[in-house]
Amino acid sequence: MIERPAVLITGGAKRIGAAIASAFGKAGWHVVIHYGTSRDDADALAATLPSAEAIQADLSDAAAPAELVRSIATRLRDWRVLVNCASVFELDSAAGLDQHIFQRAMQINAAAPAALAQAYLTHGRSAAGRRVIQVTDQKILNPNPDFFSYTMSKHALNATIPMLSMAYADPNDRVYGLAPGAILASHDQQEAETERSHRMNLLRRKTGAEEVADAALFLAHGWLRSGETLFIDSGQHLLSQPRDVLFLARGQAAVGASGGSA
Repeated sequence: MIERPAVLITGGAKRIGAAIASAFGKAGWHVVIHYGTSRDDADALAATLPSAEAIQADLSDAAAPAELVRSIATRLRDWRVLVNCASVFELDSAAGLDQHIFQRAMQINAAAPAALAQAYLTHGRSAAGRRVIQVTDQKILNPNPDFFSYTMSKHALNATIPMLSMAYADPNDRVYGLAPGAILASHDQQEAETERSHRMNLLRRKTGAEEVADAALFLAHGWLRSGETLFIDSGQHLLSQPRDVLFLARGQAAVGASGGSA
């Protein structure tokens, strides 16, 4: 019997999800690491934590979220937190919507976490109250035309936060948003590009994945009212950036290489 409080982290095998999983594990939680195809990474991470397991589900399958929740809820007596971190980040633009990219983004980034939250708040059990944390993106306040379908999907996910907080209004439960900025290398970035692009925020500093993980742990205690979102981006969401920082950084680098002002 698992006596620790439990957390399910979707997309928990790699990148920000893995950082969140590690933080919860080190804080004494039982960590359920969801993965899609990254079984080796999930198993390796689980082996480093005091109490953890890896579980597979294909979130592009509309039936998978409810099945995943039911398989966990029947055996976890203190399932306090669901962190919806799984996401796809594929390039298309406002000038040309790619239907395949759009459908994948909307299913995995928006529909699946919405369904997971609904199933969890129906079947999950915890005497200490339950927490849903929807990992969105600072683009919900600082949008640009790049990664068009991805950005639409994160706006859709953001819309679930106030709606779910109203629909599941038990005072012991919370539904939160967690909105990171540029944290890790994305798309086809090289290391030098991340150094430049990830400092394009008000504080001119790189925001670490461990900061996002610490914020998730804070939200797990439910000190804020339901429906709130935390931005972990060194102030990036307060800017108005005309393109994704990946392309802004490349533009600056190109100007610099040509002898102009960077």
